[in-house]
Amino acid sequence: MKALVLEKAGKISIQDWQSPEILGEDDVEIKIHTVGICGSDVHYYQHGRIGPFVVEKPMILGHEASGVITAVGKNVSHLKVGDRVCMEPGIPNLQSTQSRAGLYNLDPAVRFWATPPVDGCLRESVIHPAAFTFKLPENVSFAEGAMVEPLAIGMQAATKAEIKPGDIALVIGAGTIGIITALSALAGGCSDVIICDLFDKKLEVAKQYPGLHAINSKDTQAIADKVSELTEGNGVNVLFECSGAKAVIANITEHMAPGAIAVLVGMPIDPAPLDIVSAQAKEITFKTIFRYANMYPRTIRLLSSGKLNVKPLLSATYKFKDSVEAYERAAEGRPTDIKIVLEME
Repeated sequence: MKALVLEKAGKISIQDWQSPEILGEDDVEIKIHTVGICGSDVHYYQHGRIGPFVVEKPMILGHEASGVITAVGKNVSHLKVGDRVCMEPGIPNLQSTQSRAGLYNLDPAVRFWATPPVDGCLRESVIHPAAFTFKLPENVSFAEGAMVEPLAIGMQAATKAEIKPGDIALVIGAGTIGIITALSALAGGCSDVIICDLFDKKLEVAKQYPGLHAINSKDTQAIADKVSELTEGNGVNVLFECSGAKAVIANITEHMAPGAIAVLVGMPIDPAPLDIVSAQAKEITFKTIFRYANMYPRTIRLLSSGKLNVKPLLSATYKFKDSVEAYERAAEGRPTDIKIVLEME
């Protein structure tokens, strides 16, 4: 089959690839239809590594995918050939302590698509556990199905935030994950979400959504004024840090209400300082997320209901034959681009 292979940092190509996978009794075979390009894919393409994960041999990229089932294992009863599906890309050891506790995303042995040395899904077909394969409703497109993976991160963050109906949230960072987290917060019960970024073109995308108040991060007075207006001067109930910027983390409590919850979503490149005393004075609760667990069914239901709308976030669609061009564009980091997707056909 054809696959998009990262040979080394800065070099990707479409190649013939022989799959070593065999359909197991609890697996399904899926013909890939749509794959989203994630920031981590681009980082591997540009640098060949993310922290301890180093590309030491050619690796297939891609982990945000949807497709059609072409075969099922004999123990699979909830899915059938012809079903349109999306796939959760992390496969844990279901016998691990973390998996048995319901924290399978934290299983140290999890095998996650396109995380070295595990091959990703930018290929013509994959074999995947049926337990981590989810049927798409008729009104959810393949592109939306591919967006379930990044949406699940926002959903994990919103769930960790313990949002109550009518809460006010502040999101720092209006990239893909920032906007998706803001939308998840609205779907989770927030009445208003303030979202900040340094790039006005990203904020223009956010402005399309009712309930999102987009403000440039440089305009600190405008942010303070909007927080005061929406919260009667009390500060936001929830803050989502989605930028990974050290300066933001250092002053993270500035606009938070006493007793508020901060969810750390972005990952700083280097250790970031934190004003602990300011956090203590407000009794801020800090929570972190790493990927997600049990979020796919919830996310798909919200997409189908219309309470999550990701269509404005789909910036461009490329055919698989143009994958290299698509990755080159993604690596440019255009401020107007939120999500670029590839179609295999």
